[in-house]
Amino acid sequence: MSRFIAFDVETPNYYNNRMSAIGITVIEDGAIVDEYYSLVNPEQRFDAFNIDLTGIDERKVANAPTFPELWKEIEPLMSSGLLVAHNAVFDMNVLKKCLRDYRIAWKPYARYTCTVQLGRRLYPGVSHRLNDDCDRLGISLNHHQADSDSRACAEILLCYLKSGADVRQYIRTCSFNR
Repeated sequence: MSRFIAFDVETPNYYNNRMSAIGITVIEDGAIVDEYYSLVNPEQRFDAFNIDLTGIDERKVANAPTFPELWKEIEPLMSSGLLVAHNAVFDMNVLKKCLRDYRIAWKPYARYTCTVQLGRRLYPGVSHRLNDDCDRLGISLNHHQADSDSRACAEILLCYLKSGADVRQYIRTCSFNR
C-alpha cells in the first residue's frame, strides 16, 4: 500500500450529518505529496458549540460550495487511495451521511484505517487524542481546523509506518449501501 488519503471533516452542528469544512492530505510512497482544503456550505444551521470549536459559521460558508458541488471535485482524490482519519468512525460516518442525504452514488464500500485504533495497538496505555499524539510526536497542530487535522493525521500515519507498522492489519470497511 503506497497511497493514503488522510482526511478530516468539521461539522456545523450535533447532527454530524453535514460538513462545514474538509481537509485532505495525500501520502504517496512515504511522503506527503498533495493537500486540499475547502469550506463547505452545509445548508444547515450552526450550533454555538461547533462555531466555538472550529471558528466556522454561516457567514464564512455563505459562498462555499455545497457538498454535491464539492464532491464532483474531490471524488477522484477520495477514490485514489486508502482513506485514513484520526477517529475514522466519525469522519467516515459524516461522509456516509452526506452521500446518503444528497443521494450521491459513489461505490458500495470504502476501505479505511484509523490512526487512533492503530495508535492504541502500537502504543497502548497512552492517550490517542489528536492533540496528545501530535504533542508526543512533535507534530504541529491547529486543532479543529480540517486542513491542519488532516495533515496531522497523515504525519501520525507516516510516523507509525516508519516505526514498522503494517497498516494492512488495521483496514476496515465502511458500507455505503442505503
